[in-house]
Amino acid sequence: MAERTREVVVVGCGIGGLAAAVAALEGGASVTILERAPEDERGGQTRYTEAYLRMKSETEVTDDFEDFLARNASGAIDPALVALTGRPEQDRPAVAKGLSLFEPDVIATFAEEAPPTIAWMKRFGLRFEALPTQFLTRSQPRLLPVGGGAALVEALATAAEKAGATFLYQATASALDVDDAGTVRGLHYRDRDGRLAHIAADAVVLACGGFQGNAEMMAQYVGPRASHLRPVARGGYFNKGEGIRMAFEAGAAPCGDFGDYHAEPVDPRSGIAEPSVFIFSYGILVNTLGHRFVDEAPTTVDACYERITRTIFQQPGGLAWCILDARHLDIPNYRLGLRTDQPPVVADTVEELADRIEVDAEALAATLVAYNGACRAAEGAPYKPLELDGLATAGIRPVKSNWAHPVNRPPFHAYPIISSNVFTYGGLKVDSHARVLDHDGRPLAGLYAAGEIIGSYYRNYPGGTSVLKGAVFGRQAGRHATGQHGNA
Repeated sequence: MAERTREVVVVGCGIGGLAAAVAALEGGASVTILERAPEDERGGQTRYTEAYLRMKSETEVTDDFEDFLARNASGAIDPALVALTGRPEQDRPAVAKGLSLFEPDVIATFAEEAPPTIAWMKRFGLRFEALPTQFLTRSQPRLLPVGGGAALVEALATAAEKAGATFLYQATASALDVDDAGTVRGLHYRDRDGRLAHIAADAVVLACGGFQGNAEMMAQYVGPRASHLRPVARGGYFNKGEGIRMAFEAGAAPCGDFGDYHAEPVDPRSGIAEPSVFIFSYGILVNTLGHRFVDEAPTTVDACYERITRTIFQQPGGLAWCILDARHLDIPNYRLGLRTDQPPVVADTVEELADRIEVDAEALAATLVAYNGACRAAEGAPYKPLELDGLATAGIRPVKSNWAHPVNRPPFHAYPIISSNVFTYGGLKVDSHARVLDHDGRPLAGLYAAGEIIGSYYRNYPGGTSVLKGAVFGRQAGRHATGQHGNA
């Protein structure tokens, strides 16, 4: 008698969901994909990202990959308990099995499976190269898919379509179907007409993102100032958090910092995806009161922009202005650091600039006088904008640690910056097979997670790991759900 075909339901059509779907199809499963967006907007956040990958090459993750993830993998947990999570699962005491922690073996699997996942995606026509990034200065290499996240979505969606997957667009999952033994047997959803429907399944993969598109959850977890945030791209508005909530109702354990998110500096005037402003290191940042509030250049921009953007979020109205003088126009390819489609506010005098950006002119002038007086660069000193120069201010707080040249050469340029919400950190705890775990560290039978919905970050985002996490653990979920093993 022929073995019954396994039924796998995937919720979400970004990199995590599509990787899970294609891997499950390769394992012989019948796959249904629910996507909240219309077909022409499928792909969630993935569609709109350049998809930076924290890899030195197609076969190597960066040298700091596991260490950086481990240093940002939990909150304030007793270090003795964290050490216990390094033991084999069967040797861990009960107290160490339910910690809200992106566990060491999961991080190790992430690093180990990244290269074979890249090789696997190349089978669908994708190419990966060390392409130029937005960062004029950077500390870590990045690998990128040619064509960005949109190429990932279309290549894997096409592969899923060719393999016979069923796509249900404008369909929203609402609840998991869990039997009396605690096994997930399918899910309930609303179709494009708002009617309730049900799909039976042997496995459900939740790959429907975080909750950055849900104002109520953002206020609940991030706080009332979340009204000053906005998703970094259109796809984020589809991420309403239902996947997290329905998993919690089924007994899933949380992981990741629910009060935090990945921050990126964007121009609030722009309506394009990810209208980032990454050239603030070469000028000063002032709030709407006209005051500096942060070291604009503590290190390379790729390693500090998140911390700085969080500080912008804490300013009045969640807004800051990047003030530059004509010196920045001499930086080779400075426009690489600007994704915004809006022009700068330009003025020939500080007073005129203050009027145009609606900042108190006396306060802004005083800030610039104090800053310029603290700069130690001699007139005519070499300008080295593409390398850390250690040229810091003296006698002023906050200090500026690099590129501390006076801002005194008109015309002056200004860009408004707010913090965008690239994705939320809080989500579900998983094991190395992407199985969702309960509060005692046990897998919830039939339930998997992939992509942003996996809670893995605290404090600081290890850049270039989000899309890669979706690909790796999506593939892990699809393989495990269909009994596949090994790295093939």
